[in-house]
Amino acid sequence: MKIAVVPGDGIGREVVPVAESVLRHLHPDWDYYPVEVGFGRWERCGAAIGSGEMDALREADAILFGAVTTPPDPDYRSVLLQIRKDLDLYANVRPVRGPGFSVTIVRENTEGLYSGIEWALPGSACTLRVVTDGGSRRIARYAAALAENGLMTIGTKANVIKSDVLFRRCAIEEAESAGVRWEEKYIDALCLDLLMHPSRYNVVVTTNIFGDIISDAAAYLVGGLGLLPSANVGDSHAFFEPVHGSAPDIAGRGIANPVAAIRSAAMLLAHVGHADEAAAVDAAVDAACAAGVRTPDLGGAASTVQVGEAVLSRMR
Repeated sequence: MKIAVVPGDGIGREVVPVAESVLRHLHPDWDYYPVEVGFGRWERCGAAIGSGEMDALREADAILFGAVTTPPDPDYRSVLLQIRKDLDLYANVRPVRGPGFSVTIVRENTEGLYSGIEWALPGSACTLRVVTDGGSRRIARYAAALAENGLMTIGTKANVIKSDVLFRRCAIEEAESAGVRWEEKYIDALCLDLLMHPSRYNVVVTTNIFGDIISDAAAYLVGGLGLLPSANVGDSHAFFEPVHGSAPDIAGRGIANPVAAIRSAAMLLAHVGHADEAAAVDAAVDAACAAGVRTPDLGGAASTVQVGEAVLSRMR
C-alpha cells in the first residue's frame, strides 16, 4: 500500500505526523512517502504544486493531507481545487457524529462556485457557478449509496437559483432509482434545523459551496473544526484531510488539535478495507478525550504530541 503524506502548511505540519504515526503503528509495512505542496512551496519556488508532485499523488493508493494556506493573491491558484480537479475527486464526505446522532454531509466537489472559472472586469469580478447533469447525478448516486435504508436529504436553493433546480431534479431521480427515501430542504433552513435537531438527519447531499458551509457549521455539534475529518473521493483516487485550515496564528506552538487528522486517518483505513481498524482508532480517540487528554481549544492543557501519544497508548 502506497500512502502519500502531505503535511502542507501551518499546523498541518504538526497534526499530520501524529496521524501518520497512527497509520504506521497499524501498518508499518506500508510505503509512506512525503509530498511537498502548499504556500511554503509557492514562496520558495513560485508554484504551490508541480507536475512531479501531482504524479506522486496519482501513484498513491491513498493520500493523507494536512492543511494549506491560501493567500489573497491573484496569482496563487488553490492547491486543493487543483488536486480535486486533476484527480477527479468529486465527492467530499464529512461525517459528523456525536451522542444520539450520526450525520454524513456529502458535497459535490468539482464544480459549483468552485469551478475555477473566474474573470475580472473594471469595477466587478465574476465567478461562474457550474452545475451539470453528470456531476449532479454522480454525487447523488454516491450519497444514495451511503444512505442505504436511511434518509437522504437534498439541500438546495432551488426556489431562487436555476442551477439548483437541475441539481434537485437529478438528486431526486437518482434517489428514487436507488430506492432510497429522500426529502428536500432549502439550504438556509437546513443549516438551522441540522444544528437544532441533528438526530433527524442521516445523509445530506448538496452542491459545492453549500456543502462547504453547512459541514463547517455542523462542527458546532461536536466541539469545533479541530474534531472533524473528511474524505475527497473519486473513482480512482482518494485523499483524507481534517476540515480545519492551516491556522497560522497557532502554528509552531504545539497546541493544534490532531483529532481531526487522526480521524481522517481512520477514514483512510476504512476506505482501503480496514473498517475494524478505523473503528478502533475512533474508539481510542474517544477514550483519550473522555480521559481529559485534550488540547486548549477543548479546554485542556495537552499538546498536539501528547494527544497523539494518548491515542496510541489506548490502541496498544
